This record gives sequence, structure tokens and C-alpha cells, in this order.
Amino acid sequence: MEMNMSFSHDIDDEYEKFIRRMNPPRVVIDNETCKNATVIRVDSANKHGILLEVVQILTDLNLIITKAYISSDGNWFMDVFNVTDQDGNKILDEGILDYIRKSLGPESCFTSSMRSVGVKQSMDHTAIELTGSDRPGLLSEVSAVLRHLKCNVVSGEVWTHNTRAAAVMQVTDEETGTAITDPDRLSRIKSLLCNLLKGSNKSSLAKTAVSNSVTHTERRLHQMMFADRDYERTSNDVRDERQRPNVDVVNWYDKDYSVITIRCKDRPKLLFDTVCTLTDMDYVVFHANIGTEGPDSYQEYYIRHVDGYPVKSEAERQRVTQCLEAAIERRVSEGLKLELCTTDRVGLLSDVTRIFRENSLTVTRAEVTTKAGKAVNTFYVRDASGCPVDAKAIDSIRQVIGQTILKVKGSPEDPKSAPQESATRFLFGSLFKSKSFVNFSLVRSYS
Repeated sequence: MEMNMSFSHDIDDEYEKFIRRMNPPRVVIDNETCKNATVIRVDSANKHGILLEVVQILTDLNLIITKAYISSDGNWFMDVFNVTDQDGNKILDEGILDYIRKSLGPESCFTSSMRSVGVKQSMDHTAIELTGSDRPGLLSEVSAVLRHLKCNVVSGEVWTHNTRAAAVMQVTDEETGTAITDPDRLSRIKSLLCNLLKGSNKSSLAKTAVSNSVTHTERRLHQMMFADRDYERTSNDVRDERQRPNVDVVNWYDKDYSVITIRCKDRPKLLFDTVCTLTDMDYVVFHANIGTEGPDSYQEYYIRHVDGYPVKSEAERQRVTQCLEAAIERRVSEGLKLELCTTDRVGLLSDVTRIFRENSLTVTRAEVTTKAGKAVNTFYVRDASGCPVDAKAIDSIRQVIGQTILKVKGSPEDPKSAPQESATRFLFGSLFKSKSFVNFSLVRSYS
């Protein structure tokens, strides 16, 4: 059976390569048409997941997607993206433009479709994945255990959302600086971390995975939190409904689409987060229109499930809504942003997070990177009791760690309710010239 499945996969992969040879992707980059952005047009043979691949490549370059038009009805995929750099300028760096052409154009056509979003082996580091209940000081505890096990954290990300926590960390052996491959040692790391995540509640859900594979960290975090059902609202969730993203799902029966409209505060990587979630939930985006108005982002998707049907029930509609809300909220960082930049050393993450914990700060999100011997870490912290972060505590921490090493970036923002607007504000409506949208109070039955 396994041999037949492998043979079938090989045939599918070869067929995909053949289609791409016959219809190579075309990438056009235009810096003349739009005054304020670089316009990137991608035409390619269509396949499930291709939109995510394109968005991911642009997002990984830290480009800001200010506007996008997507159409993939049929066998051809056509996208137009307006992008800028982090400062709002056009992309003029020929190195970046050439990378985009090579990554999305004909030169990419012989690479597996899992190139940018899949799994590959690595002997440079060992990947550790953790999911469990969030609690104050958790990152400090995890870092301390890894240091005790002689593991050096070279990079990683930690997300928290709706009382859940997920982390993907890349570690090396403290002595050799390479991946940890001994099965017994890997098993011990996994066991100790799993026990730590469970804490005093041994029946709580906690998962730990250790491997020498490489995945796309942010996509993997979305998958892990989705599998951990962080989208389910808890009884202690006391947020004002107006603070939530405005996500609406209705059916357009004339075209057999479900139409998703999203309105929320704009931020970097927002499009990646929503497209990633739709892809992992096995929905196909046939058309989409993405835009911004001031500080707000508007996204509209025309989708069907991979089975060819639009959303079929009220329960499915609620699940799609909740999962997209969670995807948007996971990266919204609550707390004060602190940036640490210093020479890397073994145990640095453990020491810094211990100091945070000793000063009653808990980490809500973290990004850990190491480049050329330099550690550049970003932490979003808040008071463990839920009170505003004490400025004196931050000053004390900076004195211990170093004023020039740890810097405060901005300050927590007060949540602002988004202006209310009709939930069925369709940005793509002029494309189809139809008004036959039907709300889910009239959900059609399928026989």
C-alpha cells in the first residue's frame, strides 16, 4: 500500500512538472504604473496552494502587500500585488527583484511544490515544537530546561493566543554547534519538555515534537495552534466584541461560492495569515480582492472547499469565522515591545527570560534570531498580574541587562473599536454583476 501511494505521488509530481514545462510561470515587475508601489503580476498554471506559495515568498522578503487582485477560476492562476518595503517605498533593489523573478518565474518550475512551505532535512540544527496551556513564565521555564540539557537556541518563535501557547525552536548541541541526532537524547528532551508543559495538571493537553526537519516556522505555528483548537472561545474570554476582526461568511448561490469578507486593523503579514489558514482548512480561493483604507485592511475571498462545494452549514460557517479570527489575532501582540541585540552566547535566552520572570513580566510573543554571532531577539511582554507594565520595572531590567543591549520599542496601544459597517460590503461585486447573495438563514441543503 505504501509503495502504491509513493508511486502515485511520484506520478502526480511528474505530471505537475510537465504542466509547468508546458505553461511556465510568468512574472512581470512594474515600477512605473503605480506611483506609490511596485506592481508584481504572476501568471501560472493553477494548483491548490499556489496562492499561499506566492504570498509566502513576498512576505518572507518583509514586503508589505498594500493591494492585491487574485483570480484562479479554471486552470490558470493570475495575481497582481502592489508591494512596498517596510518604509513604504517601491522595491528598487535589483537583488530582491531578481530573487522574486527566480522564485516565482520559470526557473522555479522544476522545484517541488513543497519548496517554500514543506519539510526538508537539516543537519545544522534540531527543530523542537511545543504546544500547551499558556502560563506566566513559561518561556523562561522552557529556556532553562533547554540550557540544562545543553541545547543552545539559535532561532525560534513563540505565539500565545486564547490561553494556548505554541513554539517552534531551532537548537544545536552546546558543544558541537550542530544538530542533535542521538535518539536517546532526543527522547529525553521531548519527555522533559512535555512534562514541563503539563505542569501540575498532568491531564492537560501538551504536545512536543523533536526532529531534524525544517519547516516554515510561521506556517507551522498556525498549523499547531489550529490543531490545538485555539480558535474555540473560552468562558474567561472577556474581550469586547468590537475588538474582534469583522469576519463574515455568506453564500452566493448563483456562482456556487462562499464569500468571506474581513475588516480589521492593517498590519504586516496579515494576508499571509488569512491565506495560510484558508489553505490549511482545505478551501480554494478562486477570486480575491485585498485593499487598505487608512489604518484598516479589507479582504474579500470567493472560495469553495476542495470537494467543490461552498460552505454547507451554519456550523461550518461559524468554524470558518472563528478560525480566521484566530489567525488574525495570533500575531497581534499584546504588551510592550522589547528588542535585545547583543553578542550571542549559550544560555542567553534563559538568562534574559529569567530576569523578565523575576520582575513579574510574562512573554506573550517572541522572535529569536542569530546572525553572524549576533543575537537579535524581540519580546512582547506584559505584567503577569494583568496590570499595565511598570516603567520602573523596565528601567530596572534594562540596568541589569544593559541599556544599550535591551531597548524599548513603542508602547502598548489601547484597543480601538473598528468602525461598524455592513458585513456584506463586497469589494469584488462589480466583477460578477450580481446581487443574489443569500445569508445563512437560507442555507441550501445538498442531497
